[in-house]
Amino acid sequence: MKAQLAIPAFAFALAFASGLAHADYELNLSSALSTQDPIVQAMQDAKQSIEQRTDGELTLNVFPNSQLGSDEDVVEQIRSGANIAILIDAGRLSEYQPELGILSAPYLVEDYTQYEAITQSDLYNQWVESLADNSGLRLMNYNWFQGAREMLTKEPVEKPEDLQGLRIRTINSPVWLKTIEAMGATPTPLPWSEVYSALQLGSIDGAEAQLTAADGQRLQEVINNVALTHHIQLMSGIVTSEQWYQSLPENLRSILDEELKKAGAEASQATVDALDATRKRMEEAGVTFTEVDTELFRQRVDSVYKELGYDKYREQLVSGTAD
Repeated sequence: MKAQLAIPAFAFALAFASGLAHADYELNLSSALSTQDPIVQAMQDAKQSIEQRTDGELTLNVFPNSQLGSDEDVVEQIRSGANIAILIDAGRLSEYQPELGILSAPYLVEDYTQYEAITQSDLYNQWVESLADNSGLRLMNYNWFQGAREMLTKEPVEKPEDLQGLRIRTINSPVWLKTIEAMGATPTPLPWSEVYSALQLGSIDGAEAQLTAADGQRLQEVINNVALTHHIQLMSGIVTSEQWYQSLPENLRSILDEELKKAGAEASQATVDALDATRKRMEEAGVTFTEVDTELFRQRVDSVYKELGYDKYREQLVSGTAD
């Protein structure tokens, strides 16, 4: 029996995706990233492994560049039971499970590898199960490292005061908005696909993003400076419909979990390996990179934890003592 896909009138791309089904089960995987991003390349590798291991009983279709619509639209389709998954950060998931937003909080960890202990904690797993029970969203894994978020601007940024009055594109969720505001800028949420044109037209003054994603969108053509603030180590995960996920036979569910987690680890390493070459390409295009005193920015964003009620979880998660 095929898993069914609910298709709204506004999402023609989803209709196309549903027409690709030829197996007993299929999953349409959405990402805002470009085809050359290490994350998307790892997804394509996972597709081959999953289909091979399941003898084609479970197929995976990868849709980069937000082909299935904005992240917000795709999440709503997932909640309705559609056979779709999306690569997403925990900040966006905080709308449905507020505590998860801490995973996208500024300067939570010094290195992305610290997320492994966090995602093995009882506290994290309680949040994952609550998310599934209350919103219909199954967070299958959270080990896709996309890189550190930096400030990409037209004018140089060396200290928080330089962000004053600048309209900086960020993600439309409380933890991201409050982080950019605390750093000194005016947060301006926009879909990732619209950032290039917004910078080109001058409707925003900059964006905060990881280098591989910025390079994938050729943002070096419309910005001049990168301040290495490292304010968020962007880890993300794959979310699908709890209804669809539970409809899978146990053997297929196990294979899907194993291969996507493996792909996340491989994508994370590939992202790290690509950073030097990515920076070089951007520098060759005329972008200036500035090493900043991150402690100045760190001091600015401590308030974010208290404002969002994350302060009581912070020490538990980073110390590995969550229970």
